[in-house]
Amino acid sequence: MAHKPSKQYEMDLTSGSIFPTLLKFTFPLMFSGILQLLFNAADIVVVGRYAGDNSLAAVGSNASLITLLVNLFIGLSVGSNILASRQYGAQDREGIQQTVHTSILLSLVSGILLAVVGFFGASTFVHWMQSPPQVIDLAALYLRIYFLGMPATMLYNFGSALLRAVGDTRRPLFYLFIAGVINVVLNLYFVIVADMDVAGVALATVISQCVSAFLVLRCMIRDMGCIHLDLHKLRFHGVRVRQILQTGLPAGFQGILFALSNVVIQSSLNSFGEIVVAGNSAAANLEAFVYNSMNAVYQANMSITSANLGAGRIDRIRPILVRAQALVLVIGVTMGVTFTYFGPQLLGIYSENPAVIAAGMDRMVINCLLFALCGIMDVMVGSIRGIGYSVMPMLVSLIGACGLRLVWIHTVFKIPAYHTPTGIYWSYPLSWAATFLAHLVCFIFAMRHLRRSMQSDAEPMVPQP
Repeated sequence: MAHKPSKQYEMDLTSGSIFPTLLKFTFPLMFSGILQLLFNAADIVVVGRYAGDNSLAAVGSNASLITLLVNLFIGLSVGSNILASRQYGAQDREGIQQTVHTSILLSLVSGILLAVVGFFGASTFVHWMQSPPQVIDLAALYLRIYFLGMPATMLYNFGSALLRAVGDTRRPLFYLFIAGVINVVLNLYFVIVADMDVAGVALATVISQCVSAFLVLRCMIRDMGCIHLDLHKLRFHGVRVRQILQTGLPAGFQGILFALSNVVIQSSLNSFGEIVVAGNSAAANLEAFVYNSMNAVYQANMSITSANLGAGRIDRIRPILVRAQALVLVIGVTMGVTFTYFGPQLLGIYSENPAVIAAGMDRMVINCLLFALCGIMDVMVGSIRGIGYSVMPMLVSLIGACGLRLVWIHTVFKIPAYHTPTGIYWSYPLSWAATFLAHLVCFIFAMRHLRRSMQSDAEPMVPQP
């Protein structure tokens, strides 16, 4: 049976009507993000309903820490995506092949490193998080098992990033559906039948991650298009490593900065006890569905913008941004209002405890209602990264988002009237709004610089300020 070339799944990102291309790229990616969230959602729902609030808090209290540890390497996958998208727009097949083999090897090395750090550092990490004493042992156990699956997680993330670079968002969606079903079934079996508690949900997640990684690698090996993977050709191409790191490291550090500020916030919330931690965990998990839906627009905007830069179509970059902002606003407002309105019922899926539901609503009426601010901030970052600037949004995020949150925790939160979970939650929308405005100014500057560069050089180097 002949292998299918990727042309059957690729999209033309550099010509034609922009909005239909944006929708065609975004929606499979959005559904992929939602399915990926089912990994963690299934963990939290099953453990909350069948193992109790302490187990729910143990799983939920790890979310910010896991994000902190993996964000640097997820940033590298962003670097791979941007580089491959630019090469795809420029029709540089040899360049894409070098990027593919460099990226997959980099993902494997990254995953092994994360597995070692996460497994042996689990106990230390949960103590740093100031988790409630009654959940520390369960949280550390969950973390150890979860991080054993990091090589598979990294392989999937890098592989799907490369597929997205050529406009293929359908196959990752199909693979995640298969892995998500496996994750839910194994969760129910390990927790209800085998009575494995948090160890069961962690093991189910690891197995499902291995399945999704296998399917993506198999897809790339069998594909005869420009993202074909030949395991015998895996090696680090020096120039590609440098290009991936130029964009990926700042993106990763930006993710770490956001995660670090969230870890500080999570640590402050942990001081209010297991009910607040459990409610916050459930609400954050629900909000993640809204965030991932908006994040799909960010990723689509970044990939399409980068491909157009590679093709020299800078006249399309601003229209791409405008349409992406309109789309993310519609998604963010619609989903944010809907999730908040049905918040009590949705939180009831995670826990039947009225106190936990009330604690979760304290977060949702602030964060979820205003989540569109986060979406427009991220889409602006996608455009800036897509045209080759990665250090700039990292620095802006350091000052505008992370800095504001940390200052808030150490000033406003210290005031007795605001020393509440609600007092913490307001730091999110305020930092989103301020950072969006700063990114908007940076985008205007970057576009002017890019136009001058292209006018003065027939083959301009993409700036890396």
